[in-house]
Amino acid sequence: MHKALADAGYGSRRELEEWIVAGRVSVNSQPAHVGQRVGPEDKIRVNGKLVQLKFGLRAPRVLVYHKPEGEIVSKDDPEGRPSVFAKLPRLKTGRWISIGRLDFNSCGLLLFTNDGSLANRMMHPRYEIEREYAVRILGEATPEMLERLRKGVELEDGLASFSLIVEAGGEGSNRWYRVVLSEGRNREVRRMFEAVGLMVSRLMRVRYGPVHLSPRLKRGQCNDLEPGEVQELLKLLPPEHKTTAPGGSGPYAGGGVDDEFDGDDEVDGTSG
Repeated sequence: MHKALADAGYGSRRELEEWIVAGRVSVNSQPAHVGQRVGPEDKIRVNGKLVQLKFGLRAPRVLVYHKPEGEIVSKDDPEGRPSVFAKLPRLKTGRWISIGRLDFNSCGLLLFTNDGSLANRMMHPRYEIEREYAVRILGEATPEMLERLRKGVELEDGLASFSLIVEAGGEGSNRWYRVVLSEGRNREVRRMFEAVGLMVSRLMRVRYGPVHLSPRLKRGQCNDLEPGEVQELLKLLPPEHKTTAPGGSGPYAGGGVDDEFDGDDEVDGTSG
């Protein structure tokens, strides 16, 4: 059930599991349960509204957005700050799911999809999808600092390291570095540099997995990947880890809550 709704863009699998437990989803006028199998003949309602699910193969949409600084990756913000979702095209059904996030003061590549399974494959730590950033710091990192960042620095939520860190130019007090990591903890890039005594003055994501930020895509603009590009993306991603509910089978056998990962990169927050 939650897999079918996620694939249709109604939310993440974890969120939809919570909706099912809360009684917001029904199948054939009966409350749904987590792991329930559904098919084309079933009448599914979310918050009392009948939804139409496509059980055949469908190509997901993937949207590339060039996020500027000063926008939050959230639909609801108590402070009323501008949201990236305000710039996205409307969907007839489902909703846009952000693949990773960037904090309020970060910029660069941000991906969206209407397919919950695709979002999960690109965000979950088990898939180790690379994220690449251009980072400007105040001052110059010593060889010892760079070596620490490669080997790993201890953060409050565990050890973190860059799989790649190379100099990328700059002069005076502003130095650029290109870094790559394969996970997305809250403000991880900034915290890693801070751990060796360096302050990040600008952070820009330039690649997420096989998708690069095009120099032709200006700040605040978005662009759909072509169907062929989406298919190529799917081929390049690691195969999805599937789990089946006890005794489950069929087109949408339910998986456990641990299949879904909602956290990611420089997550939006008041700290920036």
